[in-house]
Amino acid sequence: MKPIVKKISLGMLAVFVGMQFYKPTMNISEGETTAFFEAETMPPAPILETLKTNCYDCHSNNTNYPWYHQVAPVSYFIDAHIQDGKKHLNFSDWESFSTKKKDHKIEELIEEVGEGEMPLKSYTLIHGNISEDQVKGLIAWGERNRVFYEYRMKYKEGPSQE
Repeated sequence: MKPIVKKISLGMLAVFVGMQFYKPTMNISEGETTAFFEAETMPPAPILETLKTNCYDCHSNNTNYPWYHQVAPVSYFIDAHIQDGKKHLNFSDWESFSTKKKDHKIEELIEEVGEGEMPLKSYTLIHGNISEDQVKGLIAWGERNRVFYEYRMKYKEGPSQE
């Protein structure tokens, strides 16, 4: 092996080994952090199972990590997905959202799932895609919840709510 290739290879190996000592903070909170969301939106058992297995890992404060999350740079990739997912929608924060924001988040959920944007392709490559029945179920459940939030905004809280 040429000396320069050997030096580059050893340098890359050192960087890879060094990366293993820095792990992103795990996204795990004590207790049931999606309880308020589930109580308010009342997902039927199949929908709740879909949310738990396909959504909560990146969109709540509790991630069920796969074994391979221990290996950098995969751990960085997974952490970036979780942080980005929680930035867009965190079911654990549902109680703090206004009615208008809840309605908007459900609307986005319907749109993203309906257009096949969620779950992300990088997630479905490993975990498998959600079925057409799961998509239809999520959309129907989301639309029922939108009716509830729209009613609350119109009749209970008035149009001035954010």
